Amino acid sequence: MMRISMSLPKKLLNEFDEVLKDRGYQSRSKGIRDALKDYIVRYQWMKEMEGDRIGIIAVIYDHHYTGVMEDLTDIQHDFREYINAVMHVHMTEKYCLEVIVVKGDVKYIRDLTEKIMRLKGVEHVKLTSTASGQN
Repeated sequence: MMRISMSLPKKLLNEFDEVLKDRGYQSRSKGIRDALKDYIVRYQWMKEMEGDRIGIIAVIYDHHYTGVMEDLTDIQHDFREYINAVMHVHMTEKYCLEVIVVKGDVKYIRDLTEKIMRLKGVEHVKLTSTASGQN
């Protein structure tokens, strides 16, 4: 095994440690390995999808982060052909949730999802989709 070091915000590490405790983990390293495996599996699942899909992209972001709302809007305009609707929810004073309803070729939906994931100020992105029912 290789040894690595990483920097994490204190709050994130505390939340992760709480999850590990709740799930009965004896080792933080084992928890990190399992989380990385889950991340890889989710990425591979998203990468292997083909054809037309319908679904949602859930995005949680810090609306105080400079430029994030403009960047998110610009990306959505670039992919307007694949976006059917967007719902915006004010979660807290700091965080907003956008639920983006998507439909179309999964390669464009995947590209849209990954562009949003790379934005600074975006805390969480999750794509959930199914076959669109079209041949």
